[in-house]
Amino acid sequence: METKSVNKAKFFYIAIILYKSSSDKPDYQPLYQESFVLIKAASLEEAKAKALNYGKNESVSYTNENGETITWSLQQVVDVNSVLYDNFNSSEDIVDLYARHFHNYEAYQSFEPLLSQERFGE
Repeated sequence: METKSVNKAKFFYIAIILYKSSSDKPDYQPLYQESFVLIKAASLEEAKAKALNYGKNESVSYTNENGETITWSLQQVVDVNSVLYDNFNSSEDIVDLYARHFHNYEAYQSFEPLLSQERFGE
């Protein structure tokens, strides 16, 4: 009897992942990073799970030049959606596409309507 492996077609999705920095310094002002990540997955649900896992795995702590401990951690997976055109090749499942930083989270909330939606995986 011959068994055939079933390979589901994989598609590309974009995830918007929000990270927050914190510090042991009492007057530290958090910095936020919004990353756009390319994910290869067989479904939107799989892409959402990969985005959440990726965001959690990107958490890191280090000591800066002033001796302060800085910690970057996942704040929220803001959105995951399919790409507009799926006609490019990549051997990677996840690729960072774009990132930006900002200090004012309240201002970000005021222009990002997707933050009011339920968080992924919680």
